[in-house]
Amino acid sequence: GMNLVKWPKQFDVIVTDNLFGDMLSDIAAMLTGSLGMLPSASLGEVDAKTGTRKALYEPVHGSAPDIAGKGLANPIAMLSSFGMALRYSFDMGALADKLDTAIAAVLASGLRTADIKSEGTTLASTTEMGEAILAELQKLHA
Repeated sequence: GMNLVKWPKQFDVIVTDNLFGDMLSDIAAMLTGSLGMLPSASLGEVDAKTGTRKALYEPVHGSAPDIAGKGLANPIAMLSSFGMALRYSFDMGALADKLDTAIAAVLASGLRTADIKSEGTTLASTTEMGEAILAELQKLHA
């Protein structure tokens, strides 16, 4: 965990059991400032016969029932998890790259949900953040 925070770029993929993976993902959240920024994927082995694999994609943060319906959730982890599905399950890496670029562009513009808000940035609701990312994606995919 210390090395993950100290020098995260030394890691490309980390394979762990579920409990240790949960602990590392919470530690890694401190690198991004919020669990709302972290996608995850549980990928099975590629089946030699079909060329497919079992996979589960989800944001690290879970369902956050305490903020449900309040417009406070950060949609980036969910959208990034979908991007991973595009890349690893649907062979749509180019579209996944566009989604990543759209997310980066919105963040570069200064739009932030409450969990990552800082001085000099603009507060956005869950819907506003999602719509801004969608608008950027539409520009890139036109």
